[in-house]
Amino acid sequence: MLYGTRLRVLSLLTAVTLTAGFALAFFYAPMDADQGFMQKIFYVHVPLAIVALCGFVFAGIMAIQHLRTREARYDLRSYVAIHLSLVLGAGVLITGSIWAKASWGHWWVWDEPTLVSFLVVFLLYATYQPLRFSIEDPERQARASSVFAIAAGAFVPINFAAVRLAESFTHPRVLSQTGGDLPGEMRLTFLVCLAAMTLLFVTLWKLELTSKHAAMSLKRLRTRLAAAPS
Repeated sequence: MLYGTRLRVLSLLTAVTLTAGFALAFFYAPMDADQGFMQKIFYVHVPLAIVALCGFVFAGIMAIQHLRTREARYDLRSYVAIHLSLVLGAGVLITGSIWAKASWGHWWVWDEPTLVSFLVVFLLYATYQPLRFSIEDPERQARASSVFAIAAGAFVPINFAAVRLAESFTHPRVLSQTGGDLPGEMRLTFLVCLAAMTLLFVTLWKLELTSKHAAMSLKRLRTRLAAAPS
């Protein structure tokens, strides 16, 4: 499996899209009337959150494929997707805290469903790697990790739906269908930034898969050389 195929082209496309997204956010999207310049963190915070949550769900789909086929490549894809989604999730929490401090005067608001629910999802997946590497047998490790990824991945959309039905909304609903739609310039900027974060995730995913696959191939080669008669 050549995970590194077209990686250079994908990396260049990601760099161009990220540059375009940040340029639009800083120079094209209008300043928010209430929050001013600080609102522009929205173009990083929200796309990061969407891509991270989708990454968790994608990991669950790869885990289903692993249990169905018993092919190690799907377990590796699930593992890398969760790893990268956790990295992006940490970025979501950091940018969200900065935005909250600037907007509400507090780094965190515990009675806000959106904030707390994302933290719950993040902490749930933070237990994935300790669980995975507490099992030494590779096959049992892969099976247990896949079961976890499927169960946790199913929890993500359920949790999202529950939050959307909550009555208390402190967190802004900029993408809702009831008066929260973005103006044209902001919508374009948001979509470009969302595409950029998606491309960033895919690029890093392929890059990490390439690295891990090369490391495993090298390890197998060394094992064969060590076992070969001199």
